[in-house]
Amino acid sequence: MQTKRIIPCLDIRGGQVVKGVNFENIKNVGCPVEIAAHYSKSGADELCFYDIDAAIEGRGVFLDLLKSVAHEINIPLTVAGGVKTVADFDRLLECGADKISVNSGAIARREIIEEGAKKFGSQAVVLAIDAKRADGKFSVFNAGGRIDTGICLLEWIRYAQEHGAGELTINSIDTDGVKGGFDLEMLAAVREIATIPVVASGGAGKMDDFVTLFEKNLADAGLAASIFHFGEVEIPALKAYLSAKNIPVRM
Repeated sequence: MQTKRIIPCLDIRGGQVVKGVNFENIKNVGCPVEIAAHYSKSGADELCFYDIDAAIEGRGVFLDLLKSVAHEINIPLTVAGGVKTVADFDRLLECGADKISVNSGAIARREIIEEGAKKFGSQAVVLAIDAKRADGKFSVFNAGGRIDTGICLLEWIRYAQEHGAGELTINSIDTDGVKGGFDLEMLAAVREIATIPVVASGGAGKMDDFVTLFEKNLADAGLAASIFHFGEVEIPALKAYLSAKNIPVRM
């Protein structure tokens, strides 16, 4: 088994870290720079910075805030929010991002996946997918989980892989923020066809949820927000627990 990664996620709204349940009931958590620094020192393997309103508001990521976060950490940083063009990739990478995550921008213009991969390499291109059960299938949603695109999750993954995406972040809207465990059924379907690393997001509520995810080999990394933000699970303790279960992690 390859080394598994633990990734905290900073959902940014109005310059603050926020978190909700099923993409609703959003609550303020705190300062992104301070929270990012804490996670970097606590042994997180990577950090995600998601400007959750950028695409909806038709703007780019808050670059000054991104620079401040990047300055405070020494771990890889994935950035998402309002990415529509290769020029957006360029700006975010210059401000400290290591990977660029595309979601709504790729749904609107799927060519951005291949364009980003050709210019910056597949390792810099992450396709983030918000998915939910709809009409008997896993459907891709847009606009912060508000709009069902009608795109089949598995078909979208196949396209992304064929056109240069280097990683997938699969966020289940059905389990997001509920803390009842990762969406194992959805992730199993993804894992059957995925040829690139998969980051599982949505639903982590306790350390055993990560154990189940990794023992079943349904993802290469587990991403979470609430349980880390509110101190319900500390990253050093989680890694020690995983290691004791013979799951390889970076200590």
